[in-house]
Amino acid sequence: MSGLILLMAGCASPSSRSPTSTSAIAIEAMPKAEPKSRSGNMDTYVVLGKRYYTKASSRDHVETGLASWYGKQFHGRKTSSGERYDMHRLTAAHKTLPLPTYALVTNLENGRRAVVRINDRGPFVGNRIIDLSYAAAKHLEMVNAGTARVEVRSIDPRDHGKDARTLLRLASATPRHLPPARPPGSRVYLQVGAFGSRGHAEQLRRRLVSTLDTPVLVKAPLANGALAPLYKVQVGPLRSTADVDALGRRLTALGLEPPLVVPP
Repeated sequence: MSGLILLMAGCASPSSRSPTSTSAIAIEAMPKAEPKSRSGNMDTYVVLGKRYYTKASSRDHVETGLASWYGKQFHGRKTSSGERYDMHRLTAAHKTLPLPTYALVTNLENGRRAVVRINDRGPFVGNRIIDLSYAAAKHLEMVNAGTARVEVRSIDPRDHGKDARTLLRLASATPRHLPPARPPGSRVYLQVGAFGSRGHAEQLRRRLVSTLDTPVLVKAPLANGALAPLYKVQVGPLRSTADVDALGRRLTALGLEPPLVVPP
C-alpha cells in the first residue's frame, strides 16, 4: 500500500515530490474528524440569483463532473470557512459539502488522485462541481487545461474510523468511472460528445472534420443497448500519450468540454 501513497509533510508543496505513477495519491494530511467551521455552513445561501442548500453531512457523497482550479489571484484571501487560502496546500471549494470536508478527487482523464480538504465555497461558473487549489490541480495534471472531468468522493473519518489502513483501502479503490489502464501502444479514442439524436452527432462530426486532421466518427448504439441510446462522437485512433494530450488541448481550445479517453 505504501507504494500507492505519497505522504506530504506540513507545508511542503506537492509538486516537489510529484509521483510518476498515475495510481499515486497525494495526501498532505491524514483526514480527521473536525468540527464544522463557524462560517460557511449556513443552511442555505444565494449566489448570482441561485439558491444553494448545504449538506448536514458529507457521508456517502460521490459525484462526477467538471473541476476547475484557482490560484495566485486568491492566494492569502479569506475562504468561506474563515481560513486563508493557500494555493500551495491541497484544498478545494465546493458549493454544498460541509466545511471542512475531506474528499478524494480522481482525474478521470489520467487516473491521478489527491485527497483535498474542502474549506471554501464555489465554483459558481457553469456546470463545474469543484474548484481545486493550484497544488491539487498541479498534482492532478490539469493546470494547463484549466478543467478536467473528475470524481469527488467524500472521506468522513467518523464513518471510516481512525484506522489509516481503512482509509487508504478506500482511497486506493478503482473508481467505477475510470477506464481500465491500457498497455503502451494500444489504440484509444477521445470522446467529445454523446447525443440522443444522430443529426446532432453528425453536426458536431462535420464541424470537427473541417478543423482536425484526425478521423472523426459517430459510433451508433448497439441494437440491444440502453433504453435511451446515444450516438457518440469520437476522434481517433490515437496511440501515444503525447497525441492524446495534444488533441485534448486542441479540442478544449475549440470550446468543447474536456474529452473522455475511451477504448475502440
